[in-house]
Amino acid sequence: MDMIAGQQGQNISKTLNGKLRILFVIVAVAFLGLSHIAAADSYKLNPGDEVEISVWNEENLQKTITVLPDGMISFPLVGHLQAAGKSASEIEMTIAGKLDAYIADPEVNVTVTSTRGNVVFVVGKVLKPGPIVMIQSTTVMQALAMAGGLNEFASANSIKIIRRGDIAAGAGEETLLKIRYSDLEKGNDLASNHILNYGDVIVVP
Repeated sequence: MDMIAGQQGQNISKTLNGKLRILFVIVAVAFLGLSHIAAADSYKLNPGDEVEISVWNEENLQKTITVLPDGMISFPLVGHLQAAGKSASEIEMTIAGKLDAYIADPEVNVTVTSTRGNVVFVVGKVLKPGPIVMIQSTTVMQALAMAGGLNEFASANSIKIIRRGDIAAGAGEETLLKIRYSDLEKGNDLASNHILNYGDVIVVP
């Protein structure tokens, strides 16, 4: 009897452990899904990005659009609107508000299908100069690493970031940020390891 009871106890324990593992996986997947949604909702569009816009039950109001260099997009019945610097949910609300004059309670869905406009440029004395598409938040050091690092002739403490003004805010002035690469390598002055913005140009003399 004791042996049977012991086996039953082990079976119950295994079943509970199995259920707990399944529950853990479900919770983890749900958390990752919510994190992905939150990240997608907080992403601000840039010129060159692509969005898919659709209105429920309106076949003629489904379109894939690329954000123009001036940050604008155009949609039927809505006309031109500012997209750069705005999230997908903000554009949904703007379009729905404008379509309300033509459609009762329009349900608008905006999906970011390409972030190819979220790009920075590394020029000068690096091993692989050129554009870098940022698929996540990227710092100066990360971008330089993706560019292959500095070559032997680079002036490590004379690196600069050329940052242009905010398109959405209508600012056109450029800002110059100085980087001391050797300090960052040593873990000093980490404040200069700037998080990059769309359109930043890293110049390595």
